[in-house]
Amino acid sequence: MTDLSTIRSRRETRDRWLLLTPALVILTLAAMGPLLIVVIYSFLTPGDYGGVEWQFSWTSWFNVVAERDFFTEELKLADAHLTVLWRSVKLSLLTVILSFLVGFPTAYFIATRPAHKRDMWMLLIMIPFWTNLLIRTFAIMQLIRNHGTINMILLGLGIVDEPVQMLYTEFSLLVGMTYVYLPLMILPVYASMERLDFNLVEAGYDLYATRFQVLRRVIFPLVKPGVVAGSILVFVPCLGAYVTPRVLGGGKQLMLGNLIDLQFGQLRNWPLGAALSLTLLAVVMVALVFYVRAIGREGESDV
Repeated sequence: MTDLSTIRSRRETRDRWLLLTPALVILTLAAMGPLLIVVIYSFLTPGDYGGVEWQFSWTSWFNVVAERDFFTEELKLADAHLTVLWRSVKLSLLTVILSFLVGFPTAYFIATRPAHKRDMWMLLIMIPFWTNLLIRTFAIMQLIRNHGTINMILLGLGIVDEPVQMLYTEFSLLVGMTYVYLPLMILPVYASMERLDFNLVEAGYDLYATRFQVLRRVIFPLVKPGVVAGSILVFVPCLGAYVTPRVLGGGKQLMLGNLIDLQFGQLRNWPLGAALSLTLLAVVMVALVFYVRAIGREGESDV
């Protein structure tokens, strides 16, 4: 009987793998194939008029962080690339922080509403996803441009004498990306908040804890997985953002996505563009490793 059950189990496992094989092949070709091409291109020599020459070279990876002076051949840091990388990481982190500061109280507000009203509030949060990203970005532009809504209000109230330059600055990128990716912070935080046992909050008040102590010692530790998930969901797309920096930055505030597009487009340096793309992938992988470890520590602490 044992042998028959073992044979049947092996046969079922084999059948499952056979059924999964077409999907696995398609997934491998669709996901790993393009990535493999990018990896290969990053080690080739750029062509004179675009494309690549099939000659192995480390130059593109070298040029990600360093470069040689055109006249003196002196080795120096690639200031432009490092500046763009720092700006991308900095603005992504600031977007995460600002999204948290706005999204956490929003999620708490929705989670504390009566059950029959929560769906309406969540619908309002989801509505921006029904609109094209480019349209939402142009809407932000109309608000913060020199003759936009905000400057007209400030001028009308006499707070400023001339329009405040907000467009084409890092501030405009921060506002735009926060608006675009804010729902990605609210949704996971709300999912954790909805499962929160608010009897624990009442117990904290019964033990004479202040509101801040209840927030720091009771609420936040319990919803921390949602906060970490929301932070990753905001940070990762911010790093590779292209449309929002392109529109609100006006070509003056490049981020990694714009720099990669520039290499593949106008500069026609495909190997360097591929190397920069893999650099972006590496930064994202570091963020995901942080997320996995944070969740792992959270699970160990629960045990």
